[in-house]
Amino acid sequence: MADSTTTKAGCCLNRSDACFLELKGIAKSYGASPALDRISLRVEAGQILSILGPSGCGKTTLLRVMAGIEIQNDGLVLIDGQDISGVPVHRRNIGMVFQDFALFPHKTVTANIAFGLEMMNLSRIEIDKRVADMLQLVDMADYGNRQIDQLSGGQRQRIALARSLAPHPRLLLLDEPMGSLDRELRERLVQDLGAILKNINMTAVYVTHDHAEGFVVADQVAIMNQGKIEQIGTPESVYCQPGTEKIARFLGFDNFLNGTVEPGGLIKTGIGYFRASGSDHRIGETVRVLIRPDAAVLEMEGQGASGQVRIIGTMVSRMFMGRSYRIRVRTPNDDGLVFDLPNQPIPPAAGNPIRLLIRDSTVTVF
Repeated sequence: MADSTTTKAGCCLNRSDACFLELKGIAKSYGASPALDRISLRVEAGQILSILGPSGCGKTTLLRVMAGIEIQNDGLVLIDGQDISGVPVHRRNIGMVFQDFALFPHKTVTANIAFGLEMMNLSRIEIDKRVADMLQLVDMADYGNRQIDQLSGGQRQRIALARSLAPHPRLLLLDEPMGSLDRELRERLVQDLGAILKNINMTAVYVTHDHAEGFVVADQVAIMNQGKIEQIGTPESVYCQPGTEKIARFLGFDNFLNGTVEPGGLIKTGIGYFRASGSDHRIGETVRVLIRPDAAVLEMEGQGASGQVRIIGTMVSRMFMGRSYRIRVRTPNDDGLVFDLPNQPIPPAAGNPIRLLIRDSTVTVF
């Protein structure tokens, strides 16, 4: 077992630098339908892994297999190098946070956090200490005597997190924990959640269909589809270099062009030539080119530079988003391209010509 220490909030810190959680060839079927198809992945101690994917892709089933709620048909679940596949749920020492909070409405905040500790037969002194530590950790030290129905959605999710962390789990699993909250609250709370987990060095697996949410909280991101892991990497690498067009579309990217590979690593498209750095495509091969929505800037007088492609088109629409404008541009080849531009300078209104510069580094070739 890895060496550990305890923080001021009382949670166990994993000190091992080795792989802490490992899945090897996990397979799960319901009748003839495979839900998980030989999934393997590794999570280091103290890391947060986000598993992203559309509804029905198997991500919640995978989480339930880790917890022991579902039993896999094949494969191994290892924690700290020990196979826990045959260990029952209540002996795995794994915490879970659910989308619907699963709090007891007839109990106070303190009683909700204390419930699992009482099931562990801890002393009253130890229970009170852990409850106080957890309330402080989630910044709700003054809410212990409140009833659950007196709390906002965000406050309830903090209490659900506190209750899951109180037994000092060695692994925390979170299943769409922000799914029932509105977007503004979700954006604020997911940042706080990530900071709390990092503060106690908690190893966690976070399941969500919202890629923006998953990127914020995670050290590593796994993209899942139809029971398989299709790509895994840092949030930055997955965003900047999605492995397939399907992954890129899941991430919300819509700017795809057909292209042809030409000598010198150039890709000819209907709007110009792009340079595919590191491309191993054959000359003459037909490829798909992704231009990310953050790729463009307005061309100003004398601004053009090497490594940039100029787009000359007509503004179809302009939508103010606060920090940015979302614009749709029609090119002479009728390519409808969508970009997010900074709110200064203000882009032209619909119907006017527009000149944009695209950086080669923001282009991916499939």
